Amino acid sequence: MTGAPGPFRHPALFYGDEGEYLAGTVPFVRDALAAGDPVAVAVPAENLRLVRAALGADADAVRFLDMREAGRNPGRIIPGVLHAFADAQPPGRRVRIVGEPVWPGRTPAEYPACVQHEALINAAFRGRTATVLCPYDIRRLDPRVIADAHATHPTLRYPGGGPEQDSCGYAPADALARYGAPLPAPPAVPAVRFEAGSLSAARHLAAAEAARLGLTGARLADLTLAVAELATNSVLHGGGSGSLAVWAEDRQVVCEVRDKGHLTDPLAGRRPASRDRSGGRGLLMVNLVADLVRVHTGAQGTTVRCWFVR
Repeated sequence: MTGAPGPFRHPALFYGDEGEYLAGTVPFVRDALAAGDPVAVAVPAENLRLVRAALGADADAVRFLDMREAGRNPGRIIPGVLHAFADAQPPGRRVRIVGEPVWPGRTPAEYPACVQHEALINAAFRGRTATVLCPYDIRRLDPRVIADAHATHPTLRYPGGGPEQDSCGYAPADALARYGAPLPAPPAVPAVRFEAGSLSAARHLAAAEAARLGLTGARLADLTLAVAELATNSVLHGGGSGSLAVWAEDRQVVCEVRDKGHLTDPLAGRRPASRDRSGGRGLLMVNLVADLVRVHTGAQGTTVRCWFVR
């Protein structure tokens, strides 16, 4: 890596052990520091500790983020982690980020959102002078995950070094379509219809049901905010009405809003808030407060499902 400005780069880094992880990430960070480029490391806490220790005193010049917290909801990573860091830097420098959104232990509900996130980075940063390096643990992750990494990353780096290779499987649009299938059916819980005149009632009903299911404090406030934003979007952009359901799932409370609208922008809810645009912030707010957000949209309508840990 030369540090010279150029087009956006988004390589996947495949590693099999701690040594290979450090061999792929630490030189990336040191090259950025040597070039005077701002650099961030957003990876799970256990890998964060490895990189910080290996960098020694140089770690003071790096922005560190625990991806298990900052990126718990994959829909939050582009606006809340990557763009938040890149947009805060002075112009003219290549921004470099190590971002690890997929790790062993991601749930079946979370994983499709991870693939969608990786596919959408390429559109979100098109034309930006930035590099986002994404590590993948080839020893512990399912082979399907590695195949998806080939589809969402234009270039690849393998253990043992060597030149960066083009991905012959690169097909982000296919990955988006594959993981944009309709959501699994919710449990048999009552769905409440709402329209413009009943938005407040829908919000209060959701809050009461979530509280009954064990959600409290800030998490209850977050769910109430999410329902308010989604229901308002349904009234304004989804045909004037929608339906709302709330239920418990393992240690989480889930809320779902359905309407007849169709989202045409695949980056909806993942673009940073713009001072020049008054609308379009509702789904972004939902992504920022929920622990997981899944969206399915099509000609028949849109479903947004949100998870909140109790």
